[in-house]
Amino acid sequence: MKRLTVADVMTRGVVTVTGDAPFAEIADAMTEHRISAVPVVDDDDRLTGMVTEADLLHKQERKGETGPRPHRPRRHARTDAKASAVDARGLMSAPVVTVAPHTTIAEAARLLNAHGFKALPVVDDDGRLAGIVARRDLLRVFHRPDAEIRDEVVRDVLIHRLWQDPAEVNVRVQEGVVHIIGRVEQKSLVAIIVRMTAATEGVVDVVHDLAYDHDDTRPTSYPRA
Repeated sequence: MKRLTVADVMTRGVVTVTGDAPFAEIADAMTEHRISAVPVVDDDDRLTGMVTEADLLHKQERKGETGPRPHRPRRHARTDAKASAVDARGLMSAPVVTVAPHTTIAEAARLLNAHGFKALPVVDDDGRLAGIVARRDLLRVFHRPDAEIRDEVVRDVLIHRLWQDPAEVNVRVQEGVVHIIGRVEQKSLVAIIVRMTAATEGVVDVVHDLAYDHDDTRPTSYPRA
C-alpha cells in the first residue's frame, strides 16, 4: 500500500531570501508571491531561519514610538529586537521546525497542527532547502478519484494483504467515503479491514456492513481433564 510523502505534494520552487535581505525586500516578496512566510538560506541553500508576516508586523506595532518601552518583561525582548530589525537575520526565527521529504502526509499534518503553523520547510539530509509544504498541500490526498481509491482497497487491502475473495466483499466509493458490504470468515477481520481501508490515502470515512462466519474474538473454553 503506497503512502504519499511530503515529497509528493510539496512546492519545490520556493521563494527564499538571504540573511542580509532588507526588510522592504522581504515584505515585497511576500506581497508579490502571496505567501505568509519566507525561508532564510545561506550561500549553500541551507536553511538558517524563517521570516513570517508576524515578524514584519512587529515593526508596524512600534510605529510612532520613541525610545524603549518602560517596564517591559524580559520575554518581550525578542519581539522588541524584531521590531528594530532591518534585515532577515534580525527578523527571522531560528531554529526552525522542519520535515524531511520522506515524511508521511499524516506526520506532517500532526506537526502543523501541534505547532499551529501554516507551512513547514522541507530539508534534505544535508540541511538544504528542498521545498515547502503547506496545509493546502496536505489536502491534495483527498483529491484522489473514487475509482482509484476503490482499486487500491480491493487490490492492496483485500487481495494482497488479507487474502480475501473480492467476490465476497463488495467495495463502493462515493466522494471519498468507502462502503464495504459482504461476508468474511472471522469476526476479527472486520476491524482489520476497516482500519486498513481508513488508512488508505484519500479515504474520508469507512461505512461497513460486514457479516462473519466465526467469532474468533471470544475466549475458547477447554473441557476439564
